[in-house]
Amino acid sequence: MTNMVITSKFPPLNNGYNSVFKGNQLSVGLVVPLEQYQSSPIPSMKRHLERVKLAEELGFASVWLRDVPFNVPSFGDAGQPYDPFVYLGYLAGQTSKIALGVASIVLPLRHPAHVAKSAASVDELSQGRLILGIASGDRPDEYPATNLDYHDRGKRFRDSFEYIRKMQDINPRFTNQYGSLNGSIDMVPKPVGKEIPMLITGGSQQSVEWIAQNGNGWMLYPRPADLQKKIISEWRELIEETHSYQKPIMEPLYVDLSKNPDEKPTPIHLGLRLGAKHLANYLRLRRDIGVNHVAINLRFNKQDTEETMQQIASEVLPEIT
Repeated sequence: MTNMVITSKFPPLNNGYNSVFKGNQLSVGLVVPLEQYQSSPIPSMKRHLERVKLAEELGFASVWLRDVPFNVPSFGDAGQPYDPFVYLGYLAGQTSKIALGVASIVLPLRHPAHVAKSAASVDELSQGRLILGIASGDRPDEYPATNLDYHDRGKRFRDSFEYIRKMQDINPRFTNQYGSLNGSIDMVPKPVGKEIPMLITGGSQQSVEWIAQNGNGWMLYPRPADLQKKIISEWRELIEETHSYQKPIMEPLYVDLSKNPDEKPTPIHLGLRLGAKHLANYLRLRRDIGVNHVAINLRFNKQDTEETMQQIASEVLPEIT
């Protein structure tokens, strides 16, 4: 075990990261599109901008977009239909303080020069509010569509990660499968803060040691509390071997919020149907096991979306701060 003094505070990276992730605390965000679309894989995107603005007004910490290049019928969810960087740029100009996250850019399907340029552009246009989730991809159908091999995506993910990090240097020098730079050219803009925060999604075909060493945080899928606590504790022990600070954990959660605040939880796909009191209890438990941010997805929510947002803001958020 290292002799370094470990702090529970997370290092400041940019405005979005700093506002969403705070040591030993939990914040709550929302997944776009903010609508119920259980019966169709493609959302309508009605009132999408009004609802993002409402999320900011109500005090949610973030909104999260997804990167879904193709509508794959077997997967059953096309996510929000717009290119994530185009949409992030649009939202950057329409909001002022809410963090703008993407969960997650599928790195092996894009050249990292374009990801680096787009991410830094959104970061600057939003005054440092971008949080960049990254993933290796879990839809095999997308790879032949782009003439790429699904099976080597783990190696390409690591090389893409390295390329994006190097683009944050001035006149970078390095070589990997994506290109060679000899220090004679540069990429602008640079990130607003220290660097673009990059959070690894799931395993992304990497070892836990690699994720602990390289990512600015980890996006985990929901698991039972005891198992999740064990995974988080072991990961943070790995971080302490090489870092003097800790890194945040976030999770998604599908929510079908009952009008009855006392309704007990029942499982739905990757989430729960429950009342506001039990949602607050759930979030407090996640905070206590080491989760720092939960992104709520209302795709399966049966109530009116805006009423649900207001109910969470008034009945749940005050109970977890």
